[in-house]
Amino acid sequence: MNRRVNVIGVGMIPFTKPGASPQYYQMAAEAARIALGDARIRYDVIEQVYAGYVYGDSTCGQRAVYEIGMTGVPVVNVNNNCSTGSTALWLARQAIESGAAECVLALGFEQMEKGALTTKFNDRASPLDLHLHVADAVQGETSAPLAVRMFGGAGREYIERYGAARETFGMVAVKAREHASRNPYALFRDPLDLAQVMDSDAVFDPLTRFQCCPPTCGAGCAVLCSDEFAMRHGHGHSVYIAAQAMTTDYPTSFAPASMIRMVGYDMSAAAARRVYESAGIGPEELDVVELHDCFTSNELISYEALGLCAEGCAEKFVRDRDNTYRGRIVTNPSGGLLSKGHPLGATGLAQCAELVWQLRGEAGSRQVEGARVGLQHNIGLGGACVVTLYRRD
Repeated sequence: MNRRVNVIGVGMIPFTKPGASPQYYQMAAEAARIALGDARIRYDVIEQVYAGYVYGDSTCGQRAVYEIGMTGVPVVNVNNNCSTGSTALWLARQAIESGAAECVLALGFEQMEKGALTTKFNDRASPLDLHLHVADAVQGETSAPLAVRMFGGAGREYIERYGAARETFGMVAVKAREHASRNPYALFRDPLDLAQVMDSDAVFDPLTRFQCCPPTCGAGCAVLCSDEFAMRHGHGHSVYIAAQAMTTDYPTSFAPASMIRMVGYDMSAAAARRVYESAGIGPEELDVVELHDCFTSNELISYEALGLCAEGCAEKFVRDRDNTYRGRIVTNPSGGLLSKGHPLGATGLAQCAELVWQLRGEAGSRQVEGARVGLQHNIGLGGACVVTLYRRD
């Protein structure tokens, strides 16, 4: 990275269940107002907006920001499945780093429907047809919802490969609820014990209901700027993006057939490797991580993809409680997608907000003591992975 990119303002709203939220543009505008207030700037100094959402008609981004101002600013709408929010952040970071802009807004929001994710356009080929070919080859055809079939299949493969116990996946969900109980923005804040997780309705072996992220509505936002802009506005010691990488699928995502690789393992590993090399640090230097735990199985395999532990060692990482407070690396102090919720377009910006608060020391009762380096991991099948490393001087 050539030009430092600071995150001087973040904002999000409490996540809610489908049917209980305001309109998408109201949620988005509120998150943007909070981020602008945090940055202590007005909307009219924003030079570009990258607005991310998955479900909605074209130009929802414009409708959202018109609630806070109509300044003629360019608004780019972004859709990259579950990594949409982080993709908006990636684009905003590039605009600052390149010198094309001094201050940019990255915004993510989603107004979701109840139930499992479904395809909206059934008159054309699915962008996930290559992924479906892998799932069919490994598992045979099934009527299970697409996402849980894929990530549940990755969990099965991990069990077969390393002999992990099903209860280990359940322990990830217990940890998520434990962390979310301290987060006022989280959708599910009631703690669960392992028996409750394992006895909840079976969805797709080894996953039970409490091991799957819920459909969620919400919004998040971040204000990015150059050093010069930050100094002019009194942000001398901001959290900044020390490194960032985006990857898409490799041939190994599809052949030889592997559910773990198909759901993004190689994308994640490659993006993380680039980030560590760019920042000049290793995963052992991380203090806090927000990773893409759409299902407990994906949190488990992501530990290894991101280098938080060696391949085949994720079960020990969980059982030794190295993934939580007083362990090696606190993962998903927010409660993650499992408990905070997963409004697709907002997730990446919510992860950003959590890590900025952690590195500022503003995370309240969920604060990771002495946090100075944070890693964000956000994936979308289809595919895209964004890994972002944040630091504070």
